[in-house]
Amino acid sequence: MTQNKRRAVMQSAAAMTVGAVAACAAPGRANAVKTPFTVNATYIAIAGSDEMFPVRRIYCIGRNYAAHAREMGSDPTREPPFFFQKPTDAIQNVAPGTVADHPYPTLTKNYHYEVELVAALKGGGRNITPEKALENVYAYSVGLDMTRRDLQRAMGDQKKPWEIGKSFDRSAPIGPIHPLAQLGNGQQHYAKGRIELKVNGQVRQEADLSYMIWSVAEQISQLSQAFELKAGDIIYSGTPENVGPVVKGDLLLGHIDGLPELSVRIV
Repeated sequence: MTQNKRRAVMQSAAAMTVGAVAACAAPGRANAVKTPFTVNATYIAIAGSDEMFPVRRIYCIGRNYAAHAREMGSDPTREPPFFFQKPTDAIQNVAPGTVADHPYPTLTKNYHYEVELVAALKGGGRNITPEKALENVYAYSVGLDMTRRDLQRAMGDQKKPWEIGKSFDRSAPIGPIHPLAQLGNGQQHYAKGRIELKVNGQVRQEADLSYMIWSVAEQISQLSQAFELKAGDIIYSGTPENVGPVVKGDLLLGHIDGLPELSVRIV
């Protein structure tokens, strides 16, 4: 290859690289990126709107009620908050007034319920102060953090990540999110109010949101020290005590004052 031809090839390759980077970087040119197949995005219904909330990340806080922390074998007076994530396609949308079929997952013989308040973010950032944190909340909902407890405990005993116990298909049932303006709880944000879960009509979990060790604002602040939070992030804010197993046929009903109830049947 002559020197001129070599120079032309190198210039052409450089131009292609710059063009590809520009196409990926320019937000208005996302459609210009070609992919070999389509990956479905995850959305949650927004109550009272034909719009959908795009889910970017799912964060969950562990052991955020003192009694639940104790039943899981930890000391809530000493333990700092810790978080884990679920994949976005763990979302199972459940419409109000309906009972969604929720499949009993594989690999487990000890499948647990955990009812939780979910906060959906419209903004974010890094190192957010608790005083500014709630400015980033767009809406709230009722969610379930379903858990393959035997797998979670087994991996914990082996000092291994227990993602397999938490981050699986449809492990995050959720109702439509309710923007702040629609909330019927008499306040802008959830700092108190009854949270409850019934199984086959019997109350299994019951507490008040004010019992949370770390408030939603504090959770956002703590998370933003480890991650850059952004619009589309949702936070499962922890569950009260008395988590327990379910079997096929069980009917679960999650309740938080001011929000529509969430109901699934294990199938």
